[in-house]
Amino acid sequence: MTSEIKTMDNFDFNGKTVLVRLDLNSPLDENNEITDDRRFLSHHDTLKELINKDAKIVVIAHQSRPGKSDFTTMEKHAKHLSKILNHPVTYNETLFGNFARESIKNLNNREILMLENVRFDSEEIFEFSEESDGVCPYEKKADTHLVRKLSSVIDIYINDAFGTAHRCQPSIVGFPRVVPSCAGRLMEKELDILNGVISNPEKPVTFVLGGAKADDSIEVARRALENGANKILVGGIVGNIFLAARYWIGDASINVIKENKMLDQIDIAGELFKRYRNKIVMPSDVAVEMDGKRIEISVEELTVDSHPAKDCPIIDIGGKTIAEYKNIINNSKTVLANAVMGFVEKENFNIGTYEILKTIADSSAFSVLGGGSTVAVARKLGLDDQFDWMSTGGGASMEVLAGKKLPAVEALRKAKC
Repeated sequence: MTSEIKTMDNFDFNGKTVLVRLDLNSPLDENNEITDDRRFLSHHDTLKELINKDAKIVVIAHQSRPGKSDFTTMEKHAKHLSKILNHPVTYNETLFGNFARESIKNLNNREILMLENVRFDSEEIFEFSEESDGVCPYEKKADTHLVRKLSSVIDIYINDAFGTAHRCQPSIVGFPRVVPSCAGRLMEKELDILNGVISNPEKPVTFVLGGAKADDSIEVARRALENGANKILVGGIVGNIFLAARYWIGDASINVIKENKMLDQIDIAGELFKRYRNKIVMPSDVAVEMDGKRIEISVEELTVDSHPAKDCPIIDIGGKTIAEYKNIINNSKTVLANAVMGFVEKENFNIGTYEILKTIADSSAFSVLGGGSTVAVARKLGLDDQFDWMSTGGGASMEVLAGKKLPAVEALRKAKC
């Protein structure tokens, strides 16, 4: 993927004014203090390289979105980034007005200026009509005040915000149309690792796919299988959809699939299972909630009309399935996991997710986590350092694995030389 776009290796940054799009969107406490700085740390290498190569650095990023309680300025982000880098970062409370542009012009080599939250600009979150059909109007995004004003005072644009790479917004796709542009080190590494897991993994390779975004996960499964993946383990709504292609899983579970607008995925999953019957592993038993309790039953029992739990919702994988999945994972060389196996917010129904993540962390396989919910659970369990790579982009990572084109990457691929 990165062979199709320019990276930082392609540019001389000495004395150049470089605009860097970062993803610093982070959890905040009631005082708007940053409580998790992993995203700051993820951009360390890109920014340190620019400092060491005597660039004049301008940072743009966002925090939350309008209407949210954590939608705020970038003032504390600038202070925190300065601490992370052990290097001064000046905050400018404007974005593209005259004061911001003059501040950029007055930068010296190795200085860093952080501009205001890009989502304070209405054009950043405005959607054109064609975007509802999945089309990114790159030219229109470039013809915005943000891009026109800032492109006049910069030499190079770097996109290091992999977490927003699936967004079609001016700060992400506009600048490459008008100034020389490249991927930052984080963006480059994310694309290389995720595409490598699909195209050239060490085998046996196992994908663990769960969560609620079943259409993306099923497409990831299809692409992985076509590229020679050995096993696909399914759980969560993804697992329920595969089960529904073979069994009657009860009204309650079908209604959840319906509420997520995924009924059409049942036939798609069924066809995929017919083609790869020996590679797709479904739950053999599941956990349902009955009278507030966790009840584990086999899939065959679930279809029996007289079974008291037959219409209770499936909200986790069962113990036999956990054991089977653990065995497969422990015999794999590469494991990619979007591994929310059940209702993790509900006590007694997070067992499948917790056990699978702990097994992957303890295994000797090269392990990659994708999907925001999976990464969040891994962090909650304190397993951060036990995976080879934890993607910084939930939606973006799944779209890469599904073979979809990311607007940010397409913009860089077509960037002005």
